[in-house]
Amino acid sequence: MEDFLLKSTLCQIILFAIYQLAFEREKMHEFNRFFLLFCLVFSLTVPFISIEIYEEIIVSKVPNVVSSEQFLEPSNLINSEKSEIYLPAIFWSIYGIISSILFFRFLKNINQIKKRIVSNPKKKIGDGTLILVQENILPHTFLNYIFINQNDYTNRNIEQELYTHELTHAKQKHTLDILFVEILKILFWFNPMLILYKKAIQLNHEFLADEKVIAHYNNISFYQNLLLEKACWKNNYHFVSNLNFLVTKKRLIMMTKKTSKNIIIFKKLALLPLLSCLIYVTCIKTVAQEKKQSAEKKETLSENDKREATYFAGVRFILYNSGIQKKNKWDIEGGEKIIDKTYEDLTPEEKKEFSMFLFIPQGFIKKSPTNKELDDFKNSKKYAIWIDGVNVENEQLNKFKASEIAYFSGSVVLKNARTKKHPQPFQYWFYTHTYFDKNEMAKAPEKYSGEKIVQFKNVKYK
Repeated sequence: MEDFLLKSTLCQIILFAIYQLAFEREKMHEFNRFFLLFCLVFSLTVPFISIEIYEEIIVSKVPNVVSSEQFLEPSNLINSEKSEIYLPAIFWSIYGIISSILFFRFLKNINQIKKRIVSNPKKKIGDGTLILVQENILPHTFLNYIFINQNDYTNRNIEQELYTHELTHAKQKHTLDILFVEILKILFWFNPMLILYKKAIQLNHEFLADEKVIAHYNNISFYQNLLLEKACWKNNYHFVSNLNFLVTKKRLIMMTKKTSKNIIIFKKLALLPLLSCLIYVTCIKTVAQEKKQSAEKKETLSENDKREATYFAGVRFILYNSGIQKKNKWDIEGGEKIIDKTYEDLTPEEKKEFSMFLFIPQGFIKKSPTNKELDDFKNSKKYAIWIDGVNVENEQLNKFKASEIAYFSGSVVLKNARTKKHPQPFQYWFYTHTYFDKNEMAKAPEKYSGEKIVQFKNVKYK
């Protein structure tokens, strides 16, 4: 997710900067409309684009260092488990709440516009429909509906230039662009770039409508005065195109601006290498790094192939399509078999199904608990313990000094894995020096101790 947001936002910033510097001040409004929408779509899809470039890379060997097992204090184990459980839940809860609020506000605004359409008189005009309302408003457009004051319409107080302006919004379906950005703002409300894109898109819509009016009536000064006269009017609807949006120096200058066709062509052509560079930075570079990592992994695996084949030689690998849990949580009855082969007969694809089991344990390094840790492990409500492979009561630890424990390890027991016999949230294993040395625990095992490895695609729990 972080990678997606980083690449997407980076693309939006770079493309918006290109638009501001190269395109916004040029009279190429139809292209600009397409370009702004393309920027948003491109920024959302580019994180998923992978362009593989194969090249020979000399990768230096990195020794396969296996560190000794690290153990946390019991309190740290609890904090680690809580962090892993709660942090994602808190993050997604906040995201969901804010997105839901914005979504309902979106629906509320749509519903308000719908009510105004249904409850007011209508008049067909060209490619649009006039909605005659009682409010003293400036004409504005949603889809092909143009909202105007009923008295102004009846008394013919609305200039023809205003009708042409709003009909352009309706005919060119500018509302769809705004709705698209609003939906993105619901999903990515934390991205301020979407606010800038929305303003740029709305301003471009006004450039398009202004251009249509001037081409039709050919009276720039009158139209400019008309805009300035209406500039004080306000509309409070989020999704509409309205006449006075950003009546600024930009719009007034754009009406009289002339742009050379050669400059337009040059800037469009210059965009191609810029996009190519952006794709290279966001896609090809990342893939190259992945290739390097894959090469290192492949090299490490090739060194361990012989060891793996020896370790799992003769072991049966069984994969069931489903399983049903019996009374004992660890007793699962398998259904239809998908795979039942020895290690030697497994194909590379079948080995992937058992990838989580295909690891070779290393030898253990002696590690004794501290006196404080040993005292804490005596708490039978927190820990289920085993000494030299035998489950015993926690008080049995009183027979040992911390230095007499050669090695210990433990894990968190999730709630759904706890039993009546062992309801504790942690389980720990302790090994004396005699047991450790006799069983050669410091030496990596050469052969898998069991006869088979069983896995289930789905398990139904009672």
